[in-house]
Amino acid sequence: MEFHNAITILKNGLQKPLPGVDAHLAMSPTPFDMRRFSLERPKNHRKGAVLLMLYPDEQGQAFFPLIKRPEYDGVHSGQIALPGGKMEPSDPDLIFTALREASEEVGVNPDEVEILGQMTDLFITPSNFLVTPVIGLAHSKPDFIPEENEVDRIILTTISHLSRPEFKKRKFLELGENFRLDTPYFEIEQEVVWGATAMILGEFLQIMENGK
Repeated sequence: MEFHNAITILKNGLQKPLPGVDAHLAMSPTPFDMRRFSLERPKNHRKGAVLLMLYPDEQGQAFFPLIKRPEYDGVHSGQIALPGGKMEPSDPDLIFTALREASEEVGVNPDEVEILGQMTDLFITPSNFLVTPVIGLAHSKPDFIPEENEVDRIILTTISHLSRPEFKKRKFLELGENFRLDTPYFEIEQEVVWGATAMILGEFLQIMENGK
């Protein structure tokens, strides 16, 4: 999808009510963890933000970056995610958090990102985070630099790829002894993009559809 056309559609979609939980449920593994969708959050939950940043490539097509987390002893080891992380006490707001984390993780210059809006908060049960997805744009391709301790690699993908039905798939994930999740996912560069990231991307696609 051509960059300027994508931005026009996106801005139109953001003027309408967010798809919210309905879009999240469509890309949520089953059985559903309904704690994700409750308005009552654990009192000790942490806040975080991720950045979905669109930019044009040399041919003027709309791209955005994802990251692959390194393998580590944690619940999100090796997973595909949007750049982002936890809100620090010194952060004035969650937009600042998203921009700061994107700067730290993939080298995005916050001063070159125009913020378009926010999507629906999503509670990440395993890590006790309430994540705010922030949408932004850069008018040229950033000089991406992966932070080696937090990013195994940067995956650059297009809106067109994300929206193609042949790359929206479903499989059973084995997450432990006698524990299987029936999991919708996006296949991007032969990676399985599932869970919270897929749910956020699912809402993003619905916003785009609403803006047409």
